[in-house]
Amino acid sequence: MKKILIVEDEKMLADMYKDRFQREGFEVHSAIDAEEAFGMAREVKPDMVILDILLPEENGISFLKNLRNTEEISSTPVIAFSNYDDEETRREASSLGVKEYLIKTNYTPKEIIERVNYHLQ
Repeated sequence: MKKILIVEDEKMLADMYKDRFQREGFEVHSAIDAEEAFGMAREVKPDMVILDILLPEENGISFLKNLRNTEEISSTPVIAFSNYDDEETRREASSLGVKEYLIKTNYTPKEIIERVNYHLQ
């Protein structure tokens, strides 16, 4: 069973995506901020991280930097999933190895699952 870590501070969205991924057969973990997400990533070693960029305290870019600098989880695939559509942030996320930078409003949950499955093949 593939493990997904959803990093999303909006509880309603996080719960909806958790439910959808579980119904598709994923083991789902979730975190509401970068610090919690980093600890969880180290603990569960997910097969994929779905990462919101705008988070309380530290942002998603900070999480990505920590992830990439931690040997045992540095190669974990990440899909950035945010409504923050800033070119500089996109470039920085890309330089930190995100598979895709998706704008939330442009994708349905079904399409997000399809993107995750594509990158996990």
